[in-house]
Amino acid sequence: MAKVGDGVALTAQQRQWVEAAWASIDRDEVAGLLVEMVNIPSPPGGERPLAEFVAAHLSDRGLRARVQLLDDRQANAVGVYPGRGGGGDLLLYAPIDTAFTGTEDEDLPWTGPRLRADLVPAATIQDGFVVGLGAENPKGYAACVIAAAEAIARARVPLRGDLLVGLGAGGMPANAPGGRPGRRNVAQGVGCAHMLEQGVRGDFAVIAKPGWTVSWEEVGLCWFRVDVHGVLAYTGMRHILPYRNAIVAAGEVAQALERWFPEYTARNTSGYVAPQGSIGAIVGGWPHKPAFAPAACQLYIDLRVSPRTGPSEVKAQFAEAVDGIRRAHPHLALDWEMILGIPGSHTDPDGWIVRSTIRGWEALEGRPHAAEAGKSGATDANILRQWGVPTARIGMPRAPRPGPFAGQFSMGVAHLESTHRLIQLLIHVAVDTCTRPRGELGLEA
Repeated sequence: MAKVGDGVALTAQQRQWVEAAWASIDRDEVAGLLVEMVNIPSPPGGERPLAEFVAAHLSDRGLRARVQLLDDRQANAVGVYPGRGGGGDLLLYAPIDTAFTGTEDEDLPWTGPRLRADLVPAATIQDGFVVGLGAENPKGYAACVIAAAEAIARARVPLRGDLLVGLGAGGMPANAPGGRPGRRNVAQGVGCAHMLEQGVRGDFAVIAKPGWTVSWEEVGLCWFRVDVHGVLAYTGMRHILPYRNAIVAAGEVAQALERWFPEYTARNTSGYVAPQGSIGAIVGGWPHKPAFAPAACQLYIDLRVSPRTGPSEVKAQFAEAVDGIRRAHPHLALDWEMILGIPGSHTDPDGWIVRSTIRGWEALEGRPHAAEAGKSGATDANILRQWGVPTARIGMPRAPRPGPFAGQFSMGVAHLESTHRLIQLLIHVAVDTCTRPRGELGLEA
């Protein structure tokens, strides 16, 4: 069976529209936009100021844009460059919330002994790189989505289908910190789901997130809490009364889980994903009175989920692992529960949007596309696909030279030339998709 979009090259007219939109990209404006976005803090649950800023920015540049509230503090920004009808609608999507807050009270010492320049919402430009909290992920990707739509509008490309811009709140894998008033469900794709529920959706979507390769499947994630039990104890009496320290026991459980994670990965690797696991948090005892050992210590585990393995099956695998730990360490007392389950997702690689995104990538790179295997990052692509929107994922190419904080985990360093490359690709896909009649896209008229 022929693949949808096979052999469908851009026409001469479409190439002219792509080149006109490319020529209308204002690199200085993109850099300035990204700097302003970084300077507006947007932790999960607090994205409204940034959503208001980018909605106004889109409106000033000829798109119909608005803020879409989730509550008084959290909001999406959505925009549309309308087509004349008869075509397919394309949603260019990126989240806008950052993984960290950029404040010492919440982020230190967990991000390090001090807040690095890539972990604070105060952007700088250093030798062609924008540095600041979320400068690359997610705000660099959101800026690329905005810039691509603006360039198409500026070039007055006559679209058939609508080009939609979706900038979603709550895209990070997180919940609201405990003790805060308001909703706990402020992330895990909550803004994306609200956007789709409220009618902002395309026949297809492209999500801008890391990786200069076209991806059509994504891991989900399951979270587990393990409660390791001991007895309440006091340092001055540990030699007199029973002493079973839950924190020490939790260390044994943690080491056993670390040994099991590679087994889990090997068992669940398939297609282009290699789901990983890690222990991300530990809670136990009273920092203000360490003279007392707690009766319980909690471990929080993140397991990534293949599109071909549901959360229930992952739960069963985790149960097997815990049973094995109990058999190997009969002195340990523990119980557990699954506290989050988001399935992985898959888009048909022979469908229109994947083929179109690959064609755009190959047009820019001048070589055949090869998908990368071994991925374990989760994004709002799962939400888009679960709502029935065929979705391709694409990110920025690697910078040709090391930037600030090279070799360290960082989401706060964006190479400006790489953003330009991604903007060009998004334009190519948008013109390829939104200027065709629906029948050419495999859609019913």
